[in-house]
Amino acid sequence: MKTLILYATKYGAAREVARRIATKIDGAVLHDLKQGDVPSLAQFDTIIIGSPVYAGMIRNEAKTFLSQSADALQSKKLGLFVCGLSAEGEKGYFDSNFSPELLKTAKAASFLGGIFDPKKSGVMGRLIMKAVSKSAEYKDTIDDKKIEQFAEVMKT
Repeated sequence: MKTLILYATKYGAAREVARRIATKIDGAVLHDLKQGDVPSLAQFDTIIIGSPVYAGMIRNEAKTFLSQSADALQSKKLGLFVCGLSAEGEKGYFDSNFSPELLKTAKAASFLGGIFDPKKSGVMGRLIMKAVSKSAEYKDTIDDKKIEQFAEVMKT
């Protein structure tokens, strides 16, 4: 069974989560949606798609891919993940970013945590983080246990 893990990322957290998932699934292929040229979905039985959420929304690269590939994804074993620092509102992240049909098709849909690195975020990112969380220090909330569970579900 071949697995394709597609991700959209701004600062690298979704790439890191995708990489960690790939280490749990033999032969998984990783692809950054920003790079375009997505491998043919016909080659893969399982498709996993991930994106960070900013202000409750996934990245445009992920939105575009999902809208262009919705029909093809219906026939695949599908996994969806989102990244962020707070799982508060997790269900809303999925309901507002993925169609009901895709959510019904998905074998797994999980919030897997995220990373805030002030060195990568720029002045505005640090200001927003400080206003929202009262801290602009490095923070890593990636949940390896949830990644393991997500990968196990996708392997079965």
